[in-house]
Amino acid sequence: MVKIRLKRMGANKKPFYRVVVADSRKARDGRFIEEIGYFDPMTEPDTIKIDEEAAKKWLGQGAQPTERVRSLFKKVGIVE
Repeated sequence: MVKIRLKRMGANKKPFYRVVVADSRKARDGRFIEEIGYFDPMTEPDTIKIDEEAAKKWLGQGAQPTERVRSLFKKVGIVE
């Protein structure tokens, strides 16, 4: 199954995340199909940038977002 999930990047105790489309069997920070955005929780307010067209395309093809990604999509206004 294809999932839309977060890939952790950054230094120790200073994480930021890329929103990626990946096969659910691959490692969290492993190989992915497409990068569709990023999320930085260390800024105030949190920085969220997501390519809405790509996200909707993948959701339309059956990709399942993780809980955290679904909440980010709600903040951006991609899903209800």
